[in-house]
Amino acid sequence: MNSSAWQKSSYSGSNDECVEARSIDGLVEIRESDEGDVIIRTTPLKFADFLQGAKAGEFD
Repeated sequence: MNSSAWQKSSYSGSNDECVEARSIDGLVEIRESDEGDVIIRTTPLKFADFLQGAKAGEFD
């Protein structure tokens, strides 16, 4: 991810309530589209670790 534009989750389809992410200033920012003023910032490595954990079911 190398864009400062918000990218919507592909799982959201046409739904307006979704997770959005972007890369800016070397960090990854994540927000909920309906709560756009609340932004989580993390490093690309920590974000990749989180995604791997989610895919592996660690948070189920």
